[in-house]
Amino acid sequence: MPEPARNGQAATLDLEGWACPLPLRDSPNIVMGHGGGGAMSGELIEHLFLPAFGAAAAGEMTDSAVVTVGGTRVAFSTDSFVVKPMIFPGGSVGDLAVNGTVNDIAMSGAQPLVLSTAFILEEGTPLSIIHRIATDLGAAATTAGTKLVTGDTKVVDSGHGDGVYINTSGFGIIPEGVDIRPQRARPGDTIIASGHIGVHGVAILSCREGLEFGTTIRSDTAALNGLVATMIATGADIHVLRDPTRGGVAAALNEICTTAHLGAALDERSLPIPPEVRDACGLLGLDPLYVANEGKLIAFVAPDDADTVLAAMHVHPHGRDATIIGEVVTEHPGMVVAKTALGGTRVVDLPAGEQLPRIC
Repeated sequence: MPEPARNGQAATLDLEGWACPLPLRDSPNIVMGHGGGGAMSGELIEHLFLPAFGAAAAGEMTDSAVVTVGGTRVAFSTDSFVVKPMIFPGGSVGDLAVNGTVNDIAMSGAQPLVLSTAFILEEGTPLSIIHRIATDLGAAATTAGTKLVTGDTKVVDSGHGDGVYINTSGFGIIPEGVDIRPQRARPGDTIIASGHIGVHGVAILSCREGLEFGTTIRSDTAALNGLVATMIATGADIHVLRDPTRGGVAAALNEICTTAHLGAALDERSLPIPPEVRDACGLLGLDPLYVANEGKLIAFVAPDDADTVLAAMHVHPHGRDATIIGEVVTEHPGMVVAKTALGGTRVVDLPAGEQLPRIC
């Protein structure tokens, strides 16, 4: 309960001491949920940033913007990475920063060409850690086939940062004839997941909290532009691609369905959730559909082309576990539902914030 008014003045609420399963939607201050990629992130953009930007705001403010430059379609993206811990099983904030931006560009069907990288370093951070992160970043860029062409470095006072924050931006060229965007989703589209879901979020959580699940869960961080190129090369009619990072598969599907004004029907028995992730989520009370991924994609493909795309994905290292998880429907537009193992259905709603803060 709020404090009573004193001397006719309303008392100031101390929200930091409150315990609540989700951040208050009407909080006057930024809370962690605003960065979770869910409903609160969308509200922050829609009700604060876009009105503040005014006429300067252009496009749909998606993860990757498509702009035309001299008759050429270019996919452009920027992202910031603040993961904690900075080094985790399977990677670090360095390769995460490259792979995250590369994947955002690739989800438009583009092949990333160049990246910028900006470091914000906290005073007192060991140079050995920064070297490890920078080495991972360079190696990831080489693997993705991109060049690091410009950048910046800033240092903040000790206690005013958290080790290493990285921003990466980049662009790529969209091939002629490729048109991949949420608005192209169609009823009957087959929904494909490129592999096991929930791995990155659980890897970060287990490392951060010192939890052991009988095996070391390693992040799935990877650049997916090669997989996307393989899929496009089949000539299949690929309507939508999305990397389900913050907010997981649930957030990605809800955003697509809202944009396309269509629904999605999933089969829970078909969801590619590895046993160690399922066990960890069961123990911690998490839903794997809401847990972040950093090396997986979701594809909406014309049903007649689904088998062709799947076969091509299975040949690629990042798509060998690809599987069909559902279809696009006209019922319940803007909503995702899942058929349970018991034959019932449940709504897979857009998360308000995120289950696991600071995963990317």
